[in-house]
Amino acid sequence: MDVEVLERPLPKPSAEDYVKARLLEALAEAGLALEYLRRGLVRNAAGKAFQAWRALMAALLRLELGKLKAVARSEEERKWLETTAVPRVPTSRMTALSQMFEDTGHTKLSFATDKALKLHDYQYHGPDPDMALSKYRTREEAAKDILLLLKELIQKVEDLRERIRWTPELENALKDLKRQLYA
Repeated sequence: MDVEVLERPLPKPSAEDYVKARLLEALAEAGLALEYLRRGLVRNAAGKAFQAWRALMAALLRLELGKLKAVARSEEERKWLETTAVPRVPTSRMTALSQMFEDTGHTKLSFATDKALKLHDYQYHGPDPDMALSKYRTREEAAKDILLLLKELIQKVEDLRERIRWTPELENALKDLKRQLYA
């Protein structure tokens, strides 16, 4: 995967290419997570897997903004979705956002988001036999969840193929990630 994708300026959330850019970011971050896993850097891999999931959520937020606004409880929440959630995907609101996605028909998003947030904690606290700061007792437990999250990310990206303007760049990034994951 060409990590140059991560260095490009993001299009404005209102731009047509925003979803594509965020999907490419998700695939690039996922590829880096696998690279870090291969090197034995599980905490770094956990951070990249989290960033990949967060980028996917940003793409979905933009793509499903109309549906999400329809299930929002207030005008303030609808405005927040557009001005803050789409461009920033605040970590503190990822659980609530994933539950809103479930209300719009995106299955398993809430469960996968919980896994991403656990990995985010692991990135900072590492393995914790007492499970006070991290939900993973060992590096191996975290590594297994990284792989599970990346498999779910691939499935979610593949599900979007027919809903967006799919490009050769997206196709190549997806194929590269699948090759790395299933090799």
